[in-house]
Amino acid sequence: MSAAADRYGVIGNPVAHSKSPDIHAAFARQTEQALTYERLLAPLDGFASTVRTLIEQGFKGANVTVPFKLEAFALAGMLSERAEAAGAVNTLKFQGGAIVGDNTDGIGLVTDIVVNAGVPMRGKRILLLGAGGAARGVVLPILAHAPEQLVIANRTESKAVELAARFAGKGTVAASDFRSLQCAFDVVINATSASLSADLPPVPPAVFGEGCLAYDMMYGPAPTVFMAFAQQHGAATRDGLGMLVEQAAESFQCWRGMRPDTRTVYAGLRAKL
Repeated sequence: MSAAADRYGVIGNPVAHSKSPDIHAAFARQTEQALTYERLLAPLDGFASTVRTLIEQGFKGANVTVPFKLEAFALAGMLSERAEAAGAVNTLKFQGGAIVGDNTDGIGLVTDIVVNAGVPMRGKRILLLGAGGAARGVVLPILAHAPEQLVIANRTESKAVELAARFAGKGTVAASDFRSLQCAFDVVINATSASLSADLPPVPPAVFGEGCLAYDMMYGPAPTVFMAFAQQHGAATRDGLGMLVEQAAESFQCWRGMRPDTRTVYAGLRAKL
């Protein structure tokens, strides 16, 4: 890569595990863009100073991962509509001294489900499990596809009620606790952190309707506990690797003005898991 290559990276703590450098390197080769992309470990109390240093060093933008998405939201001087709605930022663009914040997680999820998995959301019943940061980032892009209804379910129902109320003017949104769920859904999305500890959100099997897609935002070499449970009750399943690649492609488009083809990049990552 030439010395004139534009610099980008992913800021997190920890960040050594991030697949984003591999993804963006593949995007750069494919689109013949002159850029570099690095893992950037920020001190837990030093996110803002890390961003300022990157700007001083001439970086053009950065992705933001755990635990800094809320701090990135607060730091950005300009916000996209989806970042504003999510209350969190995972993509920063540095332009003309301004810090522009975006959130590409939701569009990454929706693209993976609707385009890659071929499962429409329009007119469908969607269940979103969890009401934390991961869930909050995907509500607006889901509602943009005009589902019949989006139900947000959480262990603590008040948090689901609060999140549903935040998007009340954007579509048909309801709230529930896990165990009160009675209806069958067309798409069930696990946005809880349960899969990180091989745990299962306590949802009744009845939520998996005929032809249902059960989607876990987590990914790995084997199906998650949630995916295995859904499969046992007749649902098709998909993990979050495609979401990771698609949100990266959306960030790339934000920075470079072009959207790379994600299929070969996804296949390469899947083969390495």
